[in-house]
Amino acid sequence: MAFKVLLAKPRGFCAGVDRAITIVERVLEKFGPPVYVRHAIVHNRHVVDSLRAKGVIFVEDVREIPPGSIVIFSAHGVSPAVIEEARRRNLRMIDATCPLVHKVHREVRRFASQGYTIILIGHRGHVEVEGTMGEAPDRVILVETVEDAERVQVPDPSRVALTTQTTLSVDDTREIVEVLKRRFPNIVLPKANDICYATQNRQDAVKRLAQLSDVILVIGSKESSNSNRLREVAERYGVPSYLVEDENAIDESMLAGARVVGITSGASTPEVLVSRVVERLRGMGATEVEELEGVRENIRFALPKELQG
Repeated sequence: MAFKVLLAKPRGFCAGVDRAITIVERVLEKFGPPVYVRHAIVHNRHVVDSLRAKGVIFVEDVREIPPGSIVIFSAHGVSPAVIEEARRRNLRMIDATCPLVHKVHREVRRFASQGYTIILIGHRGHVEVEGTMGEAPDRVILVETVEDAERVQVPDPSRVALTTQTTLSVDDTREIVEVLKRRFPNIVLPKANDICYATQNRQDAVKRLAQLSDVILVIGSKESSNSNRLREVAERYGVPSYLVEDENAIDESMLAGARVVGITSGASTPEVLVSRVVERLRGMGATEVEELEGVRENIRFALPKELQG
């Protein structure tokens, strides 16, 4: 079975993920292990396992961390309650939250201070959503679907503001926003789209990839929201699509009859996994590998001051 491989561009690490991983590595270099990280620094098992081997200890609750230790907050952000608990334990806090997630947190605080009910579009249970809702738990209402948007009730329909999780499907979010605008004509929208540039760029690239591919493999973790959304976008364009964690997750049945196999990767997926998938596909009959033209990302986020230099 001979076939061609097309690589989406851009793919893989975004600036927020790159910054978060660099923060953990710098802290290890500067202070040595053990270093504690609250939640997986990014949603990718290979990244987490690599850092764990270097002395990073991942916890879900800062109460598991010995008092006086260093704790790094993951790229997904944390609620004020988590920060307060870390203070009580005298933990040295280093914040690896993506700056774009911080932007959403600031919006929630601002809207809450002005007396708005805040509708947050996002996925229940996702760590980013939990952190964002924690900024104003008595004022934030989570909406996940168009059906939720049709049913949601607010105390004052004239005082409603909107914000979103950063890693959602742009298309799905647009539908929900339209329902909310119809139901609450005075709804206040964020100054800029909360769906981050990397999510937008990768979804646009998958749409182009879907026009040229018979099947698409999205390399990413099942816990990764943006990776799951990439697979869904490709499926919406009528192309069979599979979320695979690495090359070992690829089954020949996924490629049955395909002449062109498209590949992309989530924003928390290291490029080395893409290379390994490509090599596996070469062994399965890939005769040509081509990277599509796409947006060149040059955004970089500064490290915390104590880690610069």
